[in-house]
Amino acid sequence: MSTVEWKVAVGAETTTALYEPGTPTGTQVPVFVCAHGAGGSMTDRGMLATARALHEHGIGVVRFNFLYKEKGSSRPDSMPLLMQTTAAVVARVREELYPDRLVIGGRSMGGRAASMLAADGFAADGLLLLAYPLHPAGQPEKLRDAHLPKIRMPVLAFSGTRDPLCTRELMDATLQKVTAPWDMQWIEGADHSFHVLKSSGTNDAAVMEHIAVSSAAWLSRLPRVARSD
Repeated sequence: MSTVEWKVAVGAETTTALYEPGTPTGTQVPVFVCAHGAGGSMTDRGMLATARALHEHGIGVVRFNFLYKEKGSSRPDSMPLLMQTTAAVVARVREELYPDRLVIGGRSMGGRAASMLAADGFAADGLLLLAYPLHPAGQPEKLRDAHLPKIRMPVLAFSGTRDPLCTRELMDATLQKVTAPWDMQWIEGADHSFHVLKSSGTNDAAVMEHIAVSSAAWLSRLPRVARSD
């Protein structure tokens, strides 16, 4: 994959974003602005595997670091700053690429930040969530779901049935309150990192391939959001 690097201003600070065009499958290549999880970065193994799989199915991927990770810290930024960073990267993507379709989202915390933007009415064609952290591990009573019913854009979400941060019964109950077109896909036997046990009869690469195929099909069906820019 040929990679383009941008320096993106976020207020008075700057972070790094990387764009990898998808393998063309038509006249236009959709773009996924993919944010990393709390313990990861734009170059962690999960982010690289995600970008590689989506690239092979015609989806351009923009990966970026949140500001704390860009500075080498392990302490995540506040949610407003995570949201501001995501919005700044999206603005740069539109300035540089003007993509035919643009979706926001990411892994775990990064996906949560994008979902908060979506709930606030942020303009994008869809929301792609990879292992949404519905609650902290071992604390299912602390749900991170209050904003989800406010989302109006189409959503595609993947979670593993062994994910300690997203109990299936609780997510199913949460989605009863959501009116947005939400495609919830459960990966049998997968954990929060989409790792599956050898006894499952599949492997991590096959899981990523399923996510990529499903994402490409979903993207192809999305209605375009009208914009003035």
